[in-house]
Parts: sequence; C-alpha cells; structure tokens
Amino acid sequence: MKSIIQNINKAFDHRIRLGIMSVLMVNDSADFSTLKELLGVTDGNLASHAKALELENYIEIQKQFIGKKPNTSYRVTKEGKKAFVSHIDALEKLIQKK
Repeated sequence: MKSIIQNINKAFDHRIRLGIMSVLMVNDSADFSTLKELLGVTDGNLASHAKALELENYIEIQKQFIGKKPNTSYRVTKEGKKAFVSHIDALEKLIQKK
C-alpha cells in the first residue's frame, strides 16, 4: 500500500519556500525586494530558503548590478515547475482522501 504522503516534496514543507515557489510559478521572475515584501520575511530567511531551493535546482538565482546597486532576481526552473506541480497535486489528493 502506498503512503498518501509519498509524493509530498520535503523541499516545499516550509512556508517561506512554498511562498517563494508560489510567487515564481505565476511570474516570470521576482527580485529580492519583491519577494521579501510579499512574504514578509527577513533578508536572512529569504536568502537561506532561496539557497535551499537553488541547491535542489528548483530556482535560478541571478545577481547583477543596476547602476551601482546590487539586484538579485529569482526564476523557477523547468525541474522546479515540475516538482512544484507534483507537490500541489499530492496535497490536493491528500485533502480529497476520504
């Protein structure tokens, strides 16, 4: 018998990671300030959770300068989209289970 939580992805079990992925799934990209404001998190929390998603190859992080000001932007990868959709499908199946 398969576990009903087998397809839930541990990489998305934290609300900040879930939030980052949710924002990136509906936008081409988002910068650090936008994600920080939307999610209501600290710089350190956002950076560490984004790094964890990058290590899983679920997001890409691009750092550049606009003028003399640093700008970090995030984009979901194809692998990240696939994993997140699978995670959401697993959650939906879980809550529909009777």
